[in-house]
Amino acid sequence: MRRIVFALVFASSFPALARAAGEPVPAVAPVPIPSALVADGLPHVSRALAAEVARYTEFRSASFVDWHPVDHQMLISTRFGNTQQIHRVKSPGGDRTQLTFAAEPVGNATYEPTAGRYLLFQKDQGGDEFSQLYRQDLADGRITLLTDGGRSQNSNVKWSHAGDRIAYSSTRRNGADSDLYVMDPLNPKSDRRVLSVQGGGWSVTDWSPDDRRLLVVEGVSVNETRLWSIDINDGTKTRVSPDGAEPTVWRSGVFHPDGKQAYVLTDRDAEVAYLALLDLATGKVQRVSAPRSWEVERFDLSHDGATLAFTVNEEGLSKLFLLDTKSGAEREVAAVPVGVIGRTMFHPDGKLLAFSVGSSAAPSDVYTLDLGTGAVARWTESETGGVILALPDPEVVRWKSFDDREISGFLHRPAPRFAGKRPVLVIIHGGPESQARPNFMSRWSYLLDQLGVALLEPNVRGSTGYGKTFVKLDNGMARDGAVADIGALLDWIERQPNLDASRVMVYGGSYGGFMTLASATHYSDRLRGAIDVVGISNLATFLEHTEDYRRDLRRVEYGDERDPKMRAYFDRTAPLANAGKITKPLFVIQGANDPRVPRGEAEQIVAATRKNGIPVWYLLGTNEGHGFNKKENQDYLFFAMIEFLQRYLLPEHETATAAAGRQ
Repeated sequence: MRRIVFALVFASSFPALARAAGEPVPAVAPVPIPSALVADGLPHVSRALAAEVARYTEFRSASFVDWHPVDHQMLISTRFGNTQQIHRVKSPGGDRTQLTFAAEPVGNATYEPTAGRYLLFQKDQGGDEFSQLYRQDLADGRITLLTDGGRSQNSNVKWSHAGDRIAYSSTRRNGADSDLYVMDPLNPKSDRRVLSVQGGGWSVTDWSPDDRRLLVVEGVSVNETRLWSIDINDGTKTRVSPDGAEPTVWRSGVFHPDGKQAYVLTDRDAEVAYLALLDLATGKVQRVSAPRSWEVERFDLSHDGATLAFTVNEEGLSKLFLLDTKSGAEREVAAVPVGVIGRTMFHPDGKLLAFSVGSSAAPSDVYTLDLGTGAVARWTESETGGVILALPDPEVVRWKSFDDREISGFLHRPAPRFAGKRPVLVIIHGGPESQARPNFMSRWSYLLDQLGVALLEPNVRGSTGYGKTFVKLDNGMARDGAVADIGALLDWIERQPNLDASRVMVYGGSYGGFMTLASATHYSDRLRGAIDVVGISNLATFLEHTEDYRRDLRRVEYGDERDPKMRAYFDRTAPLANAGKITKPLFVIQGANDPRVPRGEAEQIVAATRKNGIPVWYLLGTNEGHGFNKKENQDYLFFAMIEFLQRYLLPEHETATAAAGRQ
């Protein structure tokens, strides 16, 4: 479950407010609610508030998607209208030419890998995550649906080396199992199922050099994956990852040029993942990257097999390394901007390495590294809505929890001009197998820059990035420990001279929404309120109603609701079962088409907490899924959230001051 992130054109969403930033707007009629949103229990959002916040919704970001197979041009993902779309950039700092114009977000795409004659991209409907594959011919713009167009999930596209076929996974057979398919995109009728599997965690990672086999990952849990070699002619599968004394991760497999070995990320006999070379016949594992305390998070192999580029996650920040596969020598690329690095990919000619990087000081943008000169070039420069921020860098903070275990997180302090103890919004990431990292705060910057609210992002037990022991600490009936980590964080806030423990609110999306609701039941007397975005209110009902292809993977993490003891634990500890303890205002946000956390999770907690006589706001997006992805919906949600914070988190004199500034 991804962390819920608000991406950001205010004027295009609300034409009546299309004025210069900072120009006064009469506080008359309220902001119109977008047609796809249903607001239940929310007050009207004033135009004055929306006008003040507007420029903080105009942040943009860009991420690398794919290289053109011949030219030094690339595909990127960014937003100019209401949703993320695919654009082409031909040079560093060059114009962004939009290629896809769908009403729904398009984030993944790939060029046909011989001449770049067409694109393949995937897209769902209304956030339902039943993504379909499409071919877009660049000569005439014609778009062709390649998959069944129904309630199936089609993803993980990998091109053959010859460039004449793709392999991908699809749940179309029964809605639960991610079977493997091969297709010639120019002839959709050539589509055939190569292997029927059991489980929703299967994905293709690479084709063998002779295009006869597929390297496939079977996901069992965040701590256990398996690697298989699949013969595409007869569907014979051979497990190539060896058994170990404990569950082991094998992921991101890429064939060695000899076809007999594969580069993989694994944590075999180690606490964190490292880069290794796996002999596919014997299972022998040879460590490739140097031993280190932090995990290798991703890598890419140059087309000639001579160089590996990989990134290391050092307590949230990324470092980029290049490794000579012949000598084993590795070196850090020091010229890369400090931040969090996204996808890395070599151009087919081996001269350039593309990557995305963002930081707390700037949104994600796309860069290249010249392998010959070592020069780093910036290809995109994302706009920030005219906002010039001068905020302190986030700090890594640490506290001891109930069992004396150290927990850490990132503290974003507000603009220095705000004096005195500051109110705090605790933002709990989703997953739970995920990690809060020092990314750009986009719209959240308004809280730091204009409201003086401190933002605190904890990485409670169960978070990734701190080793496989830490990520397992919240499994099953140990989940209360993660909630207790939030209690210990509230204790830590009380000891800070510049933070106000009497003004704390919690926010979280997806699993973070579960943690938000759980915190509201355990620590309601210490909170001013809670904001729950597509959150789980009862793990048992969630497991019963989440989509079939996800259920078994989630049971490994949370526990099996069919087991009487586990069910009793869920029934006893669920936020829904303890809703009577929520005594402070609650704001619930939900997408009607959410396949992960169905809307019933939101509506049952709304109904239960309204019996407590507290303010409960409920905002439903009828064209949204697991979080809001359309800008007009994101904008309105953010305006409403600011209203919620000003009413229930900020003290009366600060709220009055902010309101006066909007008149």
